[in-house]
Amino acid sequence: MNSGHRPVAEQRDRARAWRVAMGYHDQEGRWQEPEPAALERILVALGGDAAEPPPQPVRFLRPGQSLALNEAHELLTEDGAVLALADRTPADLPAGYHELRRLADGARQRLIVSPGACRPPASARAWAWAVQLYALRSRASWGLGDLADLRQLGRWSKAALGAGGVQLNPLHAALPTLPQQPSPYYPASRRFRSPLYLRVEEVPGAERLAGRLEPLARAGRALNQTRLIDRDCVFQLKLEALAAIFETWSGDAELDGYVEREGAGLRDFAHFCVLSEEHGSPWQSWPQELRRPDSRAVARFAQANRRRVRFHEWLQWLLDRQLAAAAGEIGLINDMAVGVQGDGADTWLWPEAFAEGVSVGAPPDSFNPAGQNWGVLPFHPWRLGQAGYEPFIQTVRAAFRHGAGLRFDHVMGLFRLFWIPAGSDGSQGAYVHYPFGDLLDVLALESQRAGAFVVGEDLGTVEPGTREELSRREILSYRLLWFEEQPPESYPARALAALTTHDLPTLAGVWGGVDTDPEIKDRLREHAGLTGEETVAEVIGPAHRALARSPAQILSATLEDALGVAERPNHPGGDADWPNWRLALPLSLEQIQEQTGVAQVARALSLGDLDHSR
Repeated sequence: MNSGHRPVAEQRDRARAWRVAMGYHDQEGRWQEPEPAALERILVALGGDAAEPPPQPVRFLRPGQSLALNEAHELLTEDGAVLALADRTPADLPAGYHELRRLADGARQRLIVSPGACRPPASARAWAWAVQLYALRSRASWGLGDLADLRQLGRWSKAALGAGGVQLNPLHAALPTLPQQPSPYYPASRRFRSPLYLRVEEVPGAERLAGRLEPLARAGRALNQTRLIDRDCVFQLKLEALAAIFETWSGDAELDGYVEREGAGLRDFAHFCVLSEEHGSPWQSWPQELRRPDSRAVARFAQANRRRVRFHEWLQWLLDRQLAAAAGEIGLINDMAVGVQGDGADTWLWPEAFAEGVSVGAPPDSFNPAGQNWGVLPFHPWRLGQAGYEPFIQTVRAAFRHGAGLRFDHVMGLFRLFWIPAGSDGSQGAYVHYPFGDLLDVLALESQRAGAFVVGEDLGTVEPGTREELSRREILSYRLLWFEEQPPESYPARALAALTTHDLPTLAGVWGGVDTDPEIKDRLREHAGLTGEETVAEVIGPAHRALARSPAQILSATLEDALGVAERPNHPGGDADWPNWRLALPLSLEQIQEQTGVAQVARALSLGDLDHSR
């Protein structure tokens, strides 16, 4: 081999060993290869100076299978039993997380027994509202839709309209400081939730401070007068009110039980919140001794600020209570973002589990010719395995909480993610492959334990074989009339079907010309039997009746479409002045309940009930 080509050959060998793809087929079928400089930066982020990745201390089995051992081991089962093993593991191990310890040297391996497939929806057919909760405001809201609004929507939608569920935007926690991050897909933590979604008046103890809280409530309700959501103002009003209530808090056995069950994860998250309030963001700029959650300095800080730490634990308990109350009214389809922000709580808690110097995005396609850089950090595939997949387990488990189902954003990321070097756009990246079999086994185990199904958001550039594997794992596909060339009747039954998503034009936007796409409009006209001369109000019913011809197990309709709203919630890669994630619905929840378009959608889609918990 010519020595001048050796560096390129060596780079390709390293990329192959670390499972970085040397190219991909775009939506037009053309082969695209990453620039060598971008590829090198991605290899550096992986730690690819080594010849090959480190060994992974995790083994997977199905129920009924056993693992051959070549020497004596001890098995610690998830329920605490200790078994002495000579030559193999028992075949009757229950599904769960167990640990193997080699007696000769004490080396440990995690042994995960997974059912292999997720729990399917309990109902053969059902429909759900797709709701950006922050945009759903009642007259009692403080400028932003909250969990009491969700509970009210769920109760009314199920009783009056026959809805089976509500599909939510991620409720993930943002940084506990100003300014508040508007995007629900750019979280500080995917394991915990934002206190902005709390209904203050329903917090235990709020009734004792009604007079003190009323000026704050009036200021919050005044924010409902404009569609543009002011999260910073909502944050300030709610945190002041919640802190006042907490001042009178003397303790509660239910809170103590919640804190004990949540364990170190909740404690460390609360530590991060208080440290952020004290030292700001990013955490990478904090004093060196505070940059690791297990340091003595953090323990001393937490002890000195234990009342404020308890406050943040209390907030998460309140969120859990109010979310559970909403889930008691209707089945919730939760949502989980594809990554986290680099200076958030999850990266402080698990710094080794995330890749540095890169972010996640998508390559160029017809909707985004320059590609997309979402700015979030991905899990590091090899370090995740070295951690026994614990960060992924905890993240997925939190996402299932109180849900009848889970929409897994960009589910292709379990197979491969498009990594983009820091400072680059979506055209400069490469796909990094993940141990999808392991990750799907964990997802299946957590799905079965939660009693909740999974919808895989499989839109965009999809690797061959991915959808087939997801189907084998009982994960529903995601089919959009805006994308599908074939009529709804041809959609697979194992799917969630909808007209559009939060990132795409609304029905009114397409039909009314505000946010139109000629190809989408032609498709809608053909499938819904329209002439093209109808008003937006006249299109709402036919469009959703066309969707209802799909055999998909779940149908989803946005409140924006039911109300004829022209503006989409998010405009990725569009006008920098567009108020992404900051537009409330134009009507209050009380007014929404009286709208004919909402009733039209319900009549078109009424099919069944997602909620299998009761």
